[in-house]
Amino acid sequence: MDFSLFLDPVTKQYADFRGTTGRQAFWMYILYYIISLMIVSIVTGIVHLWPLYGLYALAMFLPTLSIEVRRLHDVGKSGWWLLVAFVPVLGALYLIFLCAQPSSTPYGE
Repeated sequence: MDFSLFLDPVTKQYADFRGTTGRQAFWMYILYYIISLMIVSIVTGIVHLWPLYGLYALAMFLPTLSIEVRRLHDVGKSGWWLLVAFVPVLGALYLIFLCAQPSSTPYGE
């Protein structure tokens, strides 16, 4: 497994909303994000330094948003489909369903 799947969305594609991201790269990033968020949360709880969690979440907001938009592009949807997450429960489940789909035709063609 290539470790760049974890780091590329954060380093090289920090705020790149164009193009696509494959299914494996997306889910590997999400796994990295969840594990790192849990570690930061535990450390924050131990040392009682709550701004640390907020700073980490704020720093990871833009790369997470951009990789989600690129993943939606990969399944042939617009990035605006992220707004469906505001629909309680069903919106988030539909987004998970979309992100789990195999790649379709290139976005915009």
